[in-house]
Amino acid sequence: MALVASIYKGDFTLPDFTLNDAKGVAHSLREQMGEKGLLVAFTCNHCPYAIAVWPRLVRHAETLKAMGINTVAINPNIHPDYPEDNIEAMQEKLKEWHINFPYLADETQEVAKAFDAQCTPDIYMFDSEGKLYYHGRIDDYWKDESKVTREELLPAAEALVAGQPAPQPQHPTIGCSIKWLNEA
Repeated sequence: MALVASIYKGDFTLPDFTLNDAKGVAHSLREQMGEKGLLVAFTCNHCPYAIAVWPRLVRHAETLKAMGINTVAINPNIHPDYPEDNIEAMQEKLKEWHINFPYLADETQEVAKAFDAQCTPDIYMFDSEGKLYYHGRIDDYWKDESKVTREELLPAAEALVAGQPAPQPQHPTIGCSIKWLNEA
């Protein structure tokens, strides 16, 4: 496990990829767009950072949905050396964690590369036009939700829905590095 921080600088538009979810159903990222936007979370099953924020991500997805922002999670770690992140494990996590939005498998890692995603979790929120609005962390303490002193994702979503400029600064997410297929 390597700790990595990820923050995107510059303009970025939601690419239109289609990925299968853990049940084999195809989903186009653009078709997942809510009336106000889309949250894309690169995550996985085994990373301690991702595991720690999954409950918040699932809960926040409900809040975001009510605001008109849909959520998708993308697992870029479909890698033979990490069986705990395979499709079958994703299916188990759908039930265990009560994931109520598409959990997609990026088996070729094309999507993670297009986003320049670096870690799990890595959070991107797009406006309804598909322009990157927020790329940062969920809150200020990944490890223990009881120690969070500042929410960051939800206030960013509120600003997006209100038509306000994106909050600054956007603090980088931290997590385990993506398990790239071409790295030993």
